[in-house]
Amino acid sequence: MIGSLRGTIAHKASTEIILDVSGVGYRVVTPVGVLSELPPVGKEAFLFIYTHVREDAITLYGFSSEGEKKVFTTLLGISGIGPKVALSIVSGIPYEEFLSSVEAEDIARLTRIPGLGKKTAQRLVLELRGKLPKDTESAVDMDFEDALSALINLGYRKADAAGAIELARKDGHSDIESVLRESLKRLGKEQAG
Repeated sequence: MIGSLRGTIAHKASTEIILDVSGVGYRVVTPVGVLSELPPVGKEAFLFIYTHVREDAITLYGFSSEGEKKVFTTLLGISGIGPKVALSIVSGIPYEEFLSSVEAEDIARLTRIPGLGKKTAQRLVLELRGKLPKDTESAVDMDFEDALSALINLGYRKADAAGAIELARKDGHSDIESVLRESLKRLGKEQAG
């Protein structure tokens, strides 16, 4: 998994950049606010990365903070919200304002985000209240979220994936690669049985 990238901006478009990291160009989709804050082409940039894996594509999403990335990945865990809608939400409202709007159950503010209707805003508040970070979480929690996201993207149910990750961590697996490997073994046995 790619957790972050630092490199030279080789190209900027309306919703994405090409980040040159040691001669390899990574296409990174970013929220509008992040894109506007990035330096011009030819300058160095650093982004926290979320890797979205599907059968037909691997897409990198870039964020300026772990908090923004956490909001994005949390949104992906809500039924009916995919990367495009999550990106639209993250692009449509500043990170801190989104957190306070959810906690305050400010449906009116949330519906001002382009493409977000009243029913979806109500579902966001219902499912996210109390679950979003107040500040940047520890690396362990971010690894858990990244592993959970990867397993969900591979088609496993969220509850099954979270249980497998917890068991792998209890067995002493701590780095994300070994946690994923062990979780996949457990999930494979459950499906076979």
